[in-house]
Amino acid sequence: MDLKGKVVVAQGGGPTAVINQSLVGAVLESRKFPQITKVYGAMNGVSGIINENFLDLTQETTNNLEQVAVTPSSALGSTRDKPDEKYCEEIFKVFRAHDVRYFFYIGGNDSSDTVRIVNQQAEKEGYEFRAIHIPKTIDNDLMVNDHTPGYPSAAKFVAQAFAGLDLDNRALPGVHIGVIMGRHAGFLTAASALAHKYPDDGPHLIYLPERPFVMEQFLADVKAQNDQYGRCLIAVSEGIQDSKGNSILTKYMGSEERDAHGNVQLSGTGALGELLSNQIKEKLNIKRVRADTFGYLQRSFLGCVSEVDQREAREVGEKAAQFAIWHNIDGSITIHRTGYYSVDYKLTKLEEIAAKTKLMPDNFINKAGNGVTEAFTNYLRPLLGANLFEASMLRAPQAGKILRP
Repeated sequence: MDLKGKVVVAQGGGPTAVINQSLVGAVLESRKFPQITKVYGAMNGVSGIINENFLDLTQETTNNLEQVAVTPSSALGSTRDKPDEKYCEEIFKVFRAHDVRYFFYIGGNDSSDTVRIVNQQAEKEGYEFRAIHIPKTIDNDLMVNDHTPGYPSAAKFVAQAFAGLDLDNRALPGVHIGVIMGRHAGFLTAASALAHKYPDDGPHLIYLPERPFVMEQFLADVKAQNDQYGRCLIAVSEGIQDSKGNSILTKYMGSEERDAHGNVQLSGTGALGELLSNQIKEKLNIKRVRADTFGYLQRSFLGCVSEVDQREAREVGEKAAQFAIWHNIDGSITIHRTGYYSVDYKLTKLEEIAAKTKLMPDNFINKAGNGVTEAFTNYLRPLLGANLFEASMLRAPQAGKILRP
């Protein structure tokens, strides 16, 4: 028997370049089914549900939805609210009042946990209801998934940004540090390795949260690269930590500013880049040292979107509607790689995804812990799609000297 009622779609957590593809995929696919009475979009995620701030996307034109689909960031707005059971009970009350029978939440680890709790509440109340988590995060840290929508486009931005930084660093040599998002997982920082084309290309060093960061070894690594190349380009994850799991930023600067989830505030500050720059200047006596903190730049950058990411983000939204409405089941949509590069979509139990974090596998990180392996670049390259910028160098021979042979 078909389950008749409304659909609610919401977006949570950090925006991405392709999250709206998932939104539009879920909306357009849902509108095809006769048992769907309305398709609502909740403004600002779960907080919009609590406050009954809904857009009736049943009345949105297909043309405008398609324009929104190719626009970065979260069209419905987002939230950092992390609902507990009491919060989810209030969500369920709103759903019941509006005869919502299908809930699609596009987000990361915390969003999947919200879907799990709301689904449990519906089961406890004996309310016929289907909830699907649609994957999204630039951190690429969702369990079970080969990769996560949003990550390929952000990775493409990081790779191209480091290709540009390397060209700059060649022209005016020195030490340059790029600090990239990633609290626990280093996938995004590792993407900087795709900037490599020539043997002496940067980044020459890459530091990830999965390996303990030792300041003395870092300084030795920088000195070795600078001595060899006369310059050094470095990619550093904002989440680097010591062997005890303490944030390097907290350890050396005592920073304890925390976000809404109780995590030490890492993004939106240039403190880590400044800390590392000062250490290099003081301990290695290198004068030209610069640092850039990418911050939010990599999340919704226009004109640097992977077409592979666009396509897959759209399909996970469509699959959510199909699994819930057509097959009458719930869970989390997961992406699985098949062959050299193709994917399949499956529905995975929410308990396998919710509130868990996937880290970079060991075979993706070099033995020294300051770079990545060919296994990682082979994993990432097909996700970035076409039109990846490649630098070129002059190859002409040097002319002979007369006055200073």
